[in-house]
Amino acid sequence: MNAFDARSVALEGSNLIEAAAGTGKTYSIEGLFLRLIVEQHVPVEQILTVTFTQAATAELRQRIYQRLVK
Repeated sequence: MNAFDARSVALEGSNLIEAAAGTGKTYSIEGLFLRLIVEQHVPVEQILTVTFTQAATAELRQRIYQRLVK
């Protein structure tokens, strides 16, 4: 199996990221989200991101916001 690399994975279709705790899932989702905005000019409203908990969603939202502000 090849290692997942959010910097080079194709942005077409769907991406499923499933792994154990502490493996960089949030970082990978953040990277894909930002690539869709910057590289593909996809509006935020058209990107569907699903996480397991509301806390994970809040963390992801904050991390993406902070990266966009930078």
